[in-house]
Amino acid sequence: MTETSVPPPDLVRVQRFPTDPFVPIDRSTVAVHTTTVGRGLRVDVEASEAVSRVVLRWRRPVPRSTRVLGDAWERTYGDLEWRIVRPEAVLPWTVLLHDATTGTTTGAGVEVRGGAFAFWQVDDHGVTLTLDLRSGGTAVRPGERAIAAATVRWTASEAGAFAAQQELLRLLCSDPLSAGPLVGANNWYYAYGRDFALASVVRDARAIAELAGDHPVRPFGVIDDGWSSDGTADGREASPGPWDGGRPIEFPDMAGAADAIRAEGVRPGVWFRPLLTRDASVEGVRASRDGALALDPTAPAVRELVASDFARLSGWGYELIKHDFSTYDLLGRWGPQFGASPAEGPALSDPRVTTAEAFVGFYRDAKDAAGDALILGCNTVGHLAAGLVHAQRIGDDTSGLDWNRTRRVGVNALAFRLAQHGAFFTVDADCVPSTPLTDWTLNRQFLDLVARSGTALFVSVDPSTRSSRVDDDLAAALRLALDGGEPGGVRPLDWLDTPTPTRWATDDTVVEYDWLGQTTADPFEPTSAASPPP
Repeated sequence: MTETSVPPPDLVRVQRFPTDPFVPIDRSTVAVHTTTVGRGLRVDVEASEAVSRVVLRWRRPVPRSTRVLGDAWERTYGDLEWRIVRPEAVLPWTVLLHDATTGTTTGAGVEVRGGAFAFWQVDDHGVTLTLDLRSGGTAVRPGERAIAAATVRWTASEAGAFAAQQELLRLLCSDPLSAGPLVGANNWYYAYGRDFALASVVRDARAIAELAGDHPVRPFGVIDDGWSSDGTADGREASPGPWDGGRPIEFPDMAGAADAIRAEGVRPGVWFRPLLTRDASVEGVRASRDGALALDPTAPAVRELVASDFARLSGWGYELIKHDFSTYDLLGRWGPQFGASPAEGPALSDPRVTTAEAFVGFYRDAKDAAGDALILGCNTVGHLAAGLVHAQRIGDDTSGLDWNRTRRVGVNALAFRLAQHGAFFTVDADCVPSTPLTDWTLNRQFLDLVARSGTALFVSVDPSTRSSRVDDDLAAALRLALDGGEPGGVRPLDWLDTPTPTRWATDDTVVEYDWLGQTTADPFEPTSAASPPP
């Protein structure tokens, strides 16, 4: 891989207010400064009153043989794949262009934790970068400061598309955090937040400890949604705060619950939804959401509340804090609904702050308050959270009810975002279920792939499905994952041709998976003992 110099753009246009046309720069109202930083290009924006978006355009021919891959605004939803050039396609954060004729892959991206929601578009004549600087859905009013909107990096590689993606992402984040081998039990995909209590959490912790054996790296036992005093038993999508205690019968002492999990030889973890509350007295409510109140993390009172909640969970003894729903709670939409306009609605509580800056500030507050606890972001914007979370849920939910959802979402997320692993954080493609409604011969393949990859491996095992075969499969996979996976990890081989690759390479073999259950061959038997192709 070679990092290539980013030249000044051939065209720059600005939009002051969200419904205004894009116009050339008028320095009396908006100034866009581009500065060479090494081989990259830093983009800073000043606005005397307000600004919404900035567009930068580089003219260069794009061959018709090119295939294009972008990223996702937050999680993936089974929707990433290599595609033909489509000028209208919104490609968040990064873009890869693979020329099948020459084998060359070029990449472009913005460094993590920038001040804008950034997306690329590609056409036959060049590439365009749009920087969305709005505060909520309105123009940001930055005052006297300059917004550090983005730093652009370009690459070129002939080492293969996957290697090119890895190298581009490593270039975009200089300070990734890691959770190390991240393995554990999480009951969400058989309990779904209902009808469970401390006893069942401890039972799952005991089971994961037994399966891990005497491995020196200890797995986690995670209490997922349903523990709080406003749990999900009434059918809401997920619980709101306050997060100052558990359900009085099932989880009367959350610090004691952490101790009980730890007593089984595993590390305690806990889930919560930090930007949703039932407490109407909190200053900084942004909207009604799921029967409760969504909070704005730029409001001073909300920042204090977020910090106190993370500190409390850490103080209770939880060594992993999984925080969820913050993107949805702030923006009111899921990633696939963002399109070219990630943020909508009124200005943030602090209208001087862009939406991207608001997320970065929230993630930083959480990290600072969590102490020594590891942070796992779920429904968080990974490109803005990199360096501020130890691990990241990279895809939408897998399923203990429908294997095809696990195949469509889980395999796709791992294939097309695996390159983020180690470059941004430890990636988590979500839990591997073992439930009466899903076929273990299919689930065990996903289990095997995740374990080999060295990414986070959480299992959600309904006790009624345990058998000697299931336990043997789980034990082998968990111990491999605790070792860090296959030396050198894995990489998808047929990802240029399918959204759910079946052929995966390790350093010394190729494994072929049967995600559709159409063959009788054992997918764990390598198709070749020879070194895999690049």
